[in-house]
Amino acid sequence: MSLVLSLTDIWKSYNGKPVLKDCSYSFGAGIYVLMGPNGSGKSTFLRICTLLENPDEGKINYFSDTHLSLPLLRGELKWGVFSENNIFKKRDIELKRRITLLLPRVGVFNTTVFKNAAYGLKIRGMGHDEIEKKVNTVLEFVGLSHKKNHNAIMLSSGETQRLGIARAMVIEPEALFLDEPTASVDQENTEIIENIILNMKEENGSTVIIATHDTSQAERLVGRVLIMQNGKIIEKTF
Repeated sequence: MSLVLSLTDIWKSYNGKPVLKDCSYSFGAGIYVLMGPNGSGKSTFLRICTLLENPDEGKINYFSDTHLSLPLLRGELKWGVFSENNIFKKRDIELKRRITLLLPRVGVFNTTVFKNAAYGLKIRGMGHDEIEKKVNTVLEFVGLSHKKNHNAIMLSSGETQRLGIARAMVIEPEALFLDEPTASVDQENTEIIENIILNMKEENGSTVIIATHDTSQAERLVGRVLIMQNGKIIEKTF
C-alpha cells in the first residue's frame, strides 16, 4: 500500500521572496524525479510535503490509494485563510510514521551500523527478534551486512548515505522523499544508491520522490520527471 499525496495552491516565501508560487501536484505510487538548480525550491518543497515546514498558503492531502478506511489520515492540512481548519494538527505523528525524508547529509549515532538502522524500530517499541530480522534484511539490501557491527561514524560518505536509506527503509514508509541523495558520494556509490531506489519501486510499490539536479540521474531512474520552475512544478518528457 502506498500513500497518495496531493498539494494544491502551495505558496512559500522567505523574507518576502517567493520560493513556491501557486504550486500544485499529485503523487501516487512510483518514482518521481524532481529537478531544478540550487535555490529553485526543491528542498523547501520536500520539507513541506513531509510536514517539517508549513507553507504560507495552500492545501495538503494525504490518503490511501486503496481507499481503505484510514481515519488518522483522512482530511486536509490547510494554511493561509484556512488556518482555522487545520485538522491534521493532532494526526501529525501518525502520518509522519508513514513518510520519511532523507536529507543530503545523513547524521549517524556513535554506535554500530546495526543499532543506527534499528533506531526507528526501537522507538516504535518493536520486539528484539523482529528488529533483528528487519534490520538484517535491509542492511543486506543496501550492501552493508558486512559492516553491521562497525561503528557508523567510520563509514565512507557513500556508505553513510546507504545507511541513511537503510534507516528510512526499515520502517517501511509508504512515501519516501530523498533530497539530493548522491550529491556528495562517488560514482560507485551513486550507482548502488540508484539501484536501491529502483529496487524499492519494484519490491515495495512505494511512492518515491527524489530531488536532484543531475539530468543523467533522472534518465537512469526512469521515473516521472518534474521540473521546479518559477515556483511551480512542470512535467518533462525526455
